[in-house]
Amino acid sequence: MVAPFKVLNVAEKNDAAKNIAEIMSGGHSNRREGLSRFNKIYEYQYMVQGTQANMVMTSVSGHLLNMEFPEQFRKWWSCHPVQLFDLPVEKGVKEENMMNIKKSLEKEVRGCKLLIIWTDCDREGENIGMEVVTVCRAINRGIKVLRAKFSEITRPSIERAMRTLGQINENVSAAVDCRMELDLRIGAAFTRFQTMRLQKMFPNNLSDKLISYGSCQFPTMGFVVERYKAIENFTPEPFWKLKVTHEVDGCKVDFTWKRVRLFHQMAVEVYKDICMENTMARVEECKSKPKNKWRPLPLDTVE
Repeated sequence: MVAPFKVLNVAEKNDAAKNIAEIMSGGHSNRREGLSRFNKIYEYQYMVQGTQANMVMTSVSGHLLNMEFPEQFRKWWSCHPVQLFDLPVEKGVKEENMMNIKKSLEKEVRGCKLLIIWTDCDREGENIGMEVVTVCRAINRGIKVLRAKFSEITRPSIERAMRTLGQINENVSAAVDCRMELDLRIGAAFTRFQTMRLQKMFPNNLSDKLISYGSCQFPTMGFVVERYKAIENFTPEPFWKLKVTHEVDGCKVDFTWKRVRLFHQMAVEVYKDICMENTMARVEECKSKPKNKWRPLPLDTVE
């Protein structure tokens, strides 16, 4: 009899790892503590591609690695801002909790034959998955890596993901790395440049101020400013409308005017006088249709 082989499973967050393990184990997984107190480890047995496996399920907490400039260029006056567009960048762990997660992965991947990535099925999830692969392969170079693709954490979706395990998309992950590198280079270069420049020009007002720049921050600020100006420049105009209310046996019905409102008081007054001359109204048509409000479907992130 062949002994079960060890499989490391990594989800994007602890809740996802817990719920996936709950489904795959039928509610019989064993939980133990990892090196990070926020990311638990769940152990259970499961058939993987026709072979019994000892499953170890754990998680990260979003992005495990951060893109940074080398240490000698992180100080503001260490180089000219223009150099930041050409300097090398590196991915590494910066936060203490992320370091604990990294150490936990390095510990658990030892002796594993297979690594299954359970991160979200979008671009960021693919990149986070590749970060996990990078950390694990530094310890276990020969480990096989498979990608689980799922839309929601339900039994049919998880079982389908296990039947259709595929390869992680390195091109999608590389696209995220490219975006992160652009954000870092553009944000750091322009933030340093305009902060140092404006502090020199206005030392009394900006000597201790950071004037940040971000590729998402500036367009967002533009939307806010545009909306603010629209509100400030808005000139209110008076308008008039007809409102008819009918009540019978405690049942009150409000009728709305098809034209909604007019900006000419005299015209509305004329319509009102016409209505008041004959207070009897006739319902010419009554339409009704059933309306059902269904529970929204889970977000499908799998193409």
